[in-house]
Amino acid sequence: MLRQLPTMIDDAATSSRVASPIVPLLHRIARRWLLPVALLSAAPLASADAHNYAPDSHPDVAAMIDQLAEHHHLDAEALADVMSHAERSQQVLDAMSRPAEHHLRWDQYRQIFIKPQRVNQGVAFIAEHLDDFERAEREYGVPREIIAAILGVETSYGRNKGNIRVIDALSTLAFDYPPRHEFFRKELEAYLTLTQQQHLDPLAIKGSYAGAFGYSQFIPSSYAAYAVDFNGNGVRDLVDEPSDAIGSVANYFAEHGWVQGVPVALPAQGPERETPNGLPINSIDAPSVSNAELRDNGIQSLVPLARDERVTPVALDYADGHLDWWLGTRNFHVITLYNRSHLYAMVVAELAEQIKEALKH
Repeated sequence: MLRQLPTMIDDAATSSRVASPIVPLLHRIARRWLLPVALLSAAPLASADAHNYAPDSHPDVAAMIDQLAEHHHLDAEALADVMSHAERSQQVLDAMSRPAEHHLRWDQYRQIFIKPQRVNQGVAFIAEHLDDFERAEREYGVPREIIAAILGVETSYGRNKGNIRVIDALSTLAFDYPPRHEFFRKELEAYLTLTQQQHLDPLAIKGSYAGAFGYSQFIPSSYAAYAVDFNGNGVRDLVDEPSDAIGSVANYFAEHGWVQGVPVALPAQGPERETPNGLPINSIDAPSVSNAELRDNGIQSLVPLARDERVTPVALDYADGHLDWWLGTRNFHVITLYNRSHLYAMVVAELAEQIKEALKH
């Protein structure tokens, strides 16, 4: 799953990030998908300057709607109405050009997330939903502190789910962001399919600049593939139901090869200020470096490694130029599949460790 930076960094100037709810079927039926077609076609549209993706003026949008209607049996007129209300977002395009994970040092990135308040909130969140965390551990083998740390880094345990309409983010990236338009076109299709099939209002849901949403900030394709109805109410709701979010994060990790009982990273020693050439330092690929290769490059694990164990050397940089060394395991790699950044994996690991320690007291 290709992921974007957590929503707390999407737009640092925004202080409030409250997402509109995903509503369970029958109790809070999503209005837009269930309106009669006659009313949909008669709905007033804003000016052309505001609504940039009406299919009658965008052949690519019209082609997408035809494909979704033909292959997924979706309501073409309802899709056309939704896309007529999707707006191009310059905020989204600007955010895509400056992801913080690509230019922050470790100490800068860490400072954003590793704070006593976030640790304490994680402890309280686990206590509030203890039955769900215990069940997730039993069924998926993922520790409660790891699940909580993901939710803590992504959305401060649901407090900051994003402030950009998902339909606007995905439409903008699908049709006005050439570098990755194919990827985001598929995500937009997944989002339209998901919302219509589950009777969700596609214009109401808010999330990150890359179209991720809910407690766990799943992108639509991951929502479709890995979200679970953990509380058994018949709806996979990652926006309003923390139980579903807890189970879904655990399911995602289990499906991607989480190994129960294995640490995320192991402490190591290495060169104080320079990284050796020829090693995949801070790689997000599967661990590939042997213990012998580490030794040959002046890196030593501070805990014993099995002869055939493979790791990823991680060098964390600080303002004074020194490096802290860690060795990423298979579980480190699994976290980078959630968000493709070594900084993200390490901050999740540290937050999880601090939550685990706080839970003992």
